[in-house]
Amino acid sequence: MSHKFINIKINKHNFHTKIVKNKKDVIKGMMGSKFDGTFKAMLFISPFAHPNQPHYFWMKNCIIPLDIIFIQNGKISGIQHNCPPCHLANSVNCPRYYGVGELVLEVEGGTCKALNIKKGYRVDFV
Repeated sequence: MSHKFINIKINKHNFHTKIVKNKKDVIKGMMGSKFDGTFKAMLFISPFAHPNQPHYFWMKNCIIPLDIIFIQNGKISGIQHNCPPCHLANSVNCPRYYGVGELVLEVEGGTCKALNIKKGYRVDFV
């Protein structure tokens, strides 16, 4: 599948971002992938039935730790920092990382702390 890309700006930092929006791609997420020269973040366009209620992500078969940024109404509503990969056979047993947002952005683990990105910050699509 061909992915679309967008640039996202948070706290004066730009992220070239891969967009995923169909259910299959959202479930796969960063499984077996890492950020490379083609993108620095992955944006999930919410497939959730109720984006105003908590939903979760897990790190099944991810290669690197990730920061999970939940975005609601153009602002960061929550951040799960440095979520480690899970290599358990059944994803049901992997830790789950909860938040509220109609959009979810994943970046390399430690990015938010290193760049001083915090809850409440504005997210711009440029």
